[in-house]
Amino acid sequence: MGLTPVHFFSHGSTMMLGEKSESADYWRKTGEEALAHNIKGVIIMGAHWDCLGDKIEVATHPNPDKSPVAYVHPDKYINYKLNPDLETAQRCIDMLAKEGFNVSGNPTFDWIHDVYLILIHMFPNGCPPTTIISMNARYDPHYHMKVGATLRPLRYENYLIIGTGGAVHNLYRNRWAPMMRFRDNFAMETPPEEWALEFRQAVEDVITKTSGPALRRAMTRLMKHPQYRDAHATDDHFMAAMFVAGAAGDFEDTGSPAVMGAESWELTNMCNSQFTLGSWSREISV
Repeated sequence: MGLTPVHFFSHGSTMMLGEKSESADYWRKTGEEALAHNIKGVIIMGAHWDCLGDKIEVATHPNPDKSPVAYVHPDKYINYKLNPDLETAQRCIDMLAKEGFNVSGNPTFDWIHDVYLILIHMFPNGCPPTTIISMNARYDPHYHMKVGATLRPLRYENYLIIGTGGAVHNLYRNRWAPMMRFRDNFAMETPPEEWALEFRQAVEDVITKTSGPALRRAMTRLMKHPQYRDAHATDDHFMAAMFVAGAAGDFEDTGSPAVMGAESWELTNMCNSQFTLGSWSREISV
């Protein structure tokens, strides 16, 4: 069995859960491919759960609830049954602890929309066994890259690794009026601003034109990009990209293909790019 692909998905606003989009179509496509290859489970890092100090946590709630989301009717998500993978959660804890992380399980954590929004679109007919890894609130890119690198061997066992954050995600610079007044998150009264277009292109270039350790180096350099702080007022939505680079940036990954499978602009300046790093082997498990 070869290495599974790794996804960096921009989950966007809460309205991405309820609205049709090219991104949603791509999420569904990647979910169907994963099921066709009989994935063992999903390991995912989002953008809305972090831990203080030097700590990182893994979700171990056996029956988690869902945090409610704004601007989406509850029938889009309330009946979707979550499927926490407690056995794999413990494996992740053990692997991270062995590498020196201050890690523990969190038996009370309820899932947040950045995770279940993606799972609902990818796997509408049932959530696969899923393990959620927290961020660390210091937002050190090398720390989060090492988390991904530590869990990378699980790709050999047919686990699907996903980071869900944002390519361009600055809530302070979005145009909220069409969404607030008309529930139209895709309204585009003006083109995206130059800083958003510039950083969006930089992210695509890094992911699709580098691989292996070069990918890891280039991804961390993006946080020094002149438009990075315009594109990310806070670092939380970019840590998932570091996690993905760790999971898909080993020497063995050199030359591995990467594609931007879809993209949806929201709120004028929020760019939701969807990337897949690596590819499935041609042989499909049955």
